[in-house]
Amino acid sequence: MTILYIDADACPVKQEAVRVGERHKVTIMFVSNSWMRLPDSPYVERKIVSEGLDEADNWIAEHATTGDVVVTADVPLASRCVDAGALVIGPTGKPFREDAMGIRLAMRDLTTQLREAGEIRQGAPAFTKEDRSRFLNQMEPIMRQAKRAAEAAAQAKSST
Repeated sequence: MTILYIDADACPVKQEAVRVGERHKVTIMFVSNSWMRLPDSPYVERKIVSEGLDEADNWIAEHATTGDVVVTADVPLASRCVDAGALVIGPTGKPFREDAMGIRLAMRDLTTQLREAGEIRQGAPAFTKEDRSRFLNQMEPIMRQAKRAAEAAAQAKSST
């Protein structure tokens, strides 16, 4: 069964993720370090993890598997989830693919080093309406692909 995991602490597309999750009738698991108001839905569940660096990321990475979808902007978390077989998409609608994870991790590390050295002062670009629209457009095919992968995994498991 497909689960939609949301790295919720700084996610700007919570409402959009719920709309897509409801349409596909999947559990929508919001994972965060603290309580937050979430959209009302019978599909929404929350997991509050202990305070600490990467605790929410660790929880998601330990649970996401083939047939699941993860929404995060965190590149190391995306890499771990892709390695586990989950489909991962950023809030701007860009999917994280296995063949591009190495370069994305390297770029993230380089940007972090440059920021720490004071060479880069600005943060990420502002989140836009176009980002939100791209996210919604990409979520539909990703959810369908995840549900097919979950069905195939379940069939393979039941035939063994």
